[in-house]
Amino acid sequence: MALRDDAALLILTSLAGGPKHGYAMIEDIASITGIRLGPGTLYGAIGRLEAEGMIEALEIDDRRRPYQITARGRRHLESEIGGMKEFVAVGLRRLKRA
Repeated sequence: MALRDDAALLILTSLAGGPKHGYAMIEDIASITGIRLGPGTLYGAIGRLEAEGMIEALEIDDRRRPYQITARGRRHLESEIGGMKEFVAVGLRRLKRA
């Protein structure tokens, strides 16, 4: 699975740095990964994350709806990152043997 295929993980990572509205998330994700999510991908994933209780909408600020990560979202992100650490470590060990 490529990172670009996991919009939810990208959004959770962005929101772990603090609340953001959609455009700010797109820019933040692009700055840390080089991946620019389209609005359909972003807002589809936001809807799913909100329905799963991993993020929550905040009060509208100047016509923009900011979101923040929830405790459940933080636990999920920590779990995903933990699994990736082991995967990356195995991959690096195998590359050194080749």
